[in-house]
Amino acid sequence: MDAAFTEEQHEIRRTLRELLLRRCGPDGVKAAVRTPPGYDQELWRELAGRLGLPGLALPAAYGGVGCGPTELALACEETGRAVLPSPLIATAALAAPLILALGSTRQREGLLPALATGELTGTLVVPGGQLATALALTGPNDAGWAGGGRAGGIQARPAGDGWRLYGEAGQVLAGHTAEVLVVAAHTGGYARSRTLLFLVRAATADGPDGPGGRRDGVPGLLRTRQTALDETRAQARLELREVPAELLGEGGGAEAAVTAALAATGVVAAAALAAEAVGAADAALTCTVAYVKEREQFGRPIGSFQAVQHRLADLYVRLQAARSAAYYAAWSAGSKGSGAAGTDSAAEPGAAALALAQALETLRTVAAEAVQLHGGIGFTWEHEAQLYFKRAAGDELLLGPVHRLRARAAEEAGLFAGGAAQPGAGGGPGRSGTAAVRAPEAVDV
Repeated sequence: MDAAFTEEQHEIRRTLRELLLRRCGPDGVKAAVRTPPGYDQELWRELAGRLGLPGLALPAAYGGVGCGPTELALACEETGRAVLPSPLIATAALAAPLILALGSTRQREGLLPALATGELTGTLVVPGGQLATALALTGPNDAGWAGGGRAGGIQARPAGDGWRLYGEAGQVLAGHTAEVLVVAAHTGGYARSRTLLFLVRAATADGPDGPGGRRDGVPGLLRTRQTALDETRAQARLELREVPAELLGEGGGAEAAVTAALAATGVVAAAALAAEAVGAADAALTCTVAYVKEREQFGRPIGSFQAVQHRLADLYVRLQAARSAAYYAAWSAGSKGSGAAGTDSAAEPGAAALALAQALETLRTVAAEAVQLHGGIGFTWEHEAQLYFKRAAGDELLLGPVHRLRARAAEEAGLFAGGAAQPGAGGGPGRSGTAAVRAPEAVDV
């Protein structure tokens, strides 16, 4: 592993950080989340159109930048530092990789260039709040995570030249604004049930139900923005009543290919989310250090007290370890050909889950300490500390908890079966399970 970033990667970070410092302060974030879409659409168009953020990990043949998961993770670290509300994760880390991996030539050429430039946004719709399981981050995704053919999931049935979807899903990232929905649904009835992915082209014009809950141009689709703990991570509930859809890919679809593509997407998504959490933790620590240098008690800055210095030093060590783990996970995803470019889910999936667990735990700890060290002002709605604290709690509710991420990584590494990793179980042939699990923490910080 070459730990040094290229000049192009440094430029991505510098350009994005400068732009977000100018356009996305704490007040701007609070104002953006209260708009109907939940984010600053003008800023998103600049990030997508001028900087090409959604297309960083997409091939140039489909209008992307042609980079990889590492560049996407670096961009997410900067957006996390600003606690940027945007459809970046839903579009670039969930919808686009699945369309690239499974879509037909027509579907790729028709959707990916628009997703890469921000003309369209997308998301992954998984019923039952099982996003982490569907991405194989907290459990195997080869079981009934999408409803098992029973009530509570989303059912698909053939209808003429297409399909019809019936069911509902909650906690869908950017689900109330996404124009392209990649929907996981069951087909084949209860006895021969299998999970496949379907495409729904959703409209974005406001309907008669208003911006909070609107009926879109697609017949039978009702999307309602949900109240979330973390307002910067907009989520929605989708109700589908015989919604027309098309199968993602060609032919009849293979469930094995779908689960493999979802697992590969989970590797890249976990690395991106880990980097985003690291960026948020870095920003929280930076503002806390600045505050303790200025806040005086007993005639001296509270940062001069050794007890405060020790707490901040511990947070810094945690942060650097989490950053190394996130970088390693992104590098591993890119170097093994997983994620957006293919469906090889054996590229260190344990490393991605462990990096995400470590990053979420670090963000939670740093955000809690930031609130405490800011004293009374840290508990107020007006201060930015609450943004980091809610992001930490919201992300773990969505993709955690942390102990399940770690348990899944250990299971994939074969630690529960005697210590030796099985081929394709995350460690790779000839690689011990222990080495596979400890790899992220072994990177020099």
